[in-house]
Amino acid sequence: MIGSLPLLRGLAGFSRDWLRSDIPAGLSIAAVGLPSAIAYPAIAGLPPETGIYASIVAPIAYAIFGPSRLLIVGPDAATMTVLAAAMGAIIAAEPTAANVDRVAIASALALGVGLFCIAAKLLRLGVLASFLSRPILVGFFAGVSLSILVGQIGRFTGVKIESEGLIPPVLEILGKSASIHWLSLVFGLLMFALLWAVRAFPVKIPGPVLVVVISVVLSAIFDFSGRGIAVVGDIPSGLPTLSLPALYAMPLDKIVLGSAAIFLVSFGAGIVAARSFGSRTGEEVDANQELIGLGASNIAPGLFGSFPISVSDSRTAINLSTGGVSQAAGLVSAATLIAALVFLQTALRILPIPALAAILAAAAISLIDVHELKKIWRISRMEFVFALIAMWGAISFGVLNGVIVAVAATLVYLLRKTMFPRDGLLGYIEGRHGFFDLARYPEARPVEGAAVFAIQGNVLFYNADYVRIRLMQVVKELAAGTKCLVLDASAITHIDSTGAAALDTVAGMLAKRDIIFAIADLSEESRGILDRAGVIKAIGAHNLFNGREEALRTLIGKSARP
Repeated sequence: MIGSLPLLRGLAGFSRDWLRSDIPAGLSIAAVGLPSAIAYPAIAGLPPETGIYASIVAPIAYAIFGPSRLLIVGPDAATMTVLAAAMGAIIAAEPTAANVDRVAIASALALGVGLFCIAAKLLRLGVLASFLSRPILVGFFAGVSLSILVGQIGRFTGVKIESEGLIPPVLEILGKSASIHWLSLVFGLLMFALLWAVRAFPVKIPGPVLVVVISVVLSAIFDFSGRGIAVVGDIPSGLPTLSLPALYAMPLDKIVLGSAAIFLVSFGAGIVAARSFGSRTGEEVDANQELIGLGASNIAPGLFGSFPISVSDSRTAINLSTGGVSQAAGLVSAATLIAALVFLQTALRILPIPALAAILAAAAISLIDVHELKKIWRISRMEFVFALIAMWGAISFGVLNGVIVAVAATLVYLLRKTMFPRDGLLGYIEGRHGFFDLARYPEARPVEGAAVFAIQGNVLFYNADYVRIRLMQVVKELAAGTKCLVLDASAITHIDSTGAAALDTVAGMLAKRDIIFAIADLSEESRGILDRAGVIKAIGAHNLFNGREEALRTLIGKSARP
């Protein structure tokens, strides 16, 4: 450890005995990761070798800087979809950007994501990982998965699809049905069925690995390329080289915006995945420290001609299931992919594109978490609605704008939860200690000669009017002979100037009726706001109390129990 950098923490205490577990785990990670490494770049229109490069350099960077022993980083379908949208916006908006290599744009965005991670770490913004709530992410990824599925139409059918969105590509392929290469479609669907068969039945070989092996063998035997089935084609056999993308030739404002969108989605989803795996292993996940690991893991692909990455669910799951115990498993995986890049280049060249489409389609469907959607529906109808809003945003406005919709939905959800804080009049129940909500407990009785009103939430500019109206309604309905209204502020952590003005209005209304306005258990921060706003002077500092019981004893001269 140097300062707060988690250098080699994933290899801390390394023992040679760990290699007995980490080497098989690393080989398994590479076997599962190779098919997705080749397939995922197609989502963003990038050559397949970029996925292999990312799967090599990102785990090495994470092994050096990442804090976790078990998390494995790599290409991710959802991140690739946001990347594709960001790249599309850059190329479409700037005519000069069309002349820039797509790989260079992807590399620039990876560098941008890495820098956002580092900046967020310096500002201690790891809390951003919780900004996109689980329902919002589930809905957003469901929308992303549908976008990925539609994007595979051209690869399955061999027809070039010009339109974008969800419905237009489907209508376009129907109009071009005469141009469908049926052999490609049948083969792709067979590989897709094989993937689902492997999931349904206990097969030791991972489905994507089986599809790649079978596809390559059949392609070699039956000359798929000669029969009109598109294949991957030439893949550079050399190792990735260090290079800096030509940032001067790109629209930097759109690079920054695109990087921010990718950062928000990839980091948010990555930390959700990290915490999910951490709950199984007992490994504590520090979002601020993970920012360093993910930052380095994105900067490395950016410097080696690749694209942004995130925490990989599938690779991490394989690491756990095969007994990996340290980041040595990720290093073994990287070394294995280097060997594949050098020695299997000929085999990968004849890999059929429809097989990659099948892998992407299966990965997309796995992003639709039906079980979680059902769980959200059962727990909260409102949260389910916001999940649907996030899904609708990704489908209707495109993935990049869908990020904005998801963020906006999160803000609306947060505001909705806090705009109408729970409140109520409190009273006593004979023989029981404490105060009880009169509306929830029919057996509760109000305090004789006083009213105790609780607000369970902050009083800020966006809900101050609601709080003021509720308090004024309570004041109007106070029973004759009421001497005081005690505001229970124990659940109020913050009051702003607008909230102070609302309470000042209530205090004035009570003063006109000769009813004392008292506040119990007011926080120091809120007291300072009310003091500077003149509210405490209006109600009298002597009417601030440490608790409800103290207020009632002082103001009505007895314990006030019924």
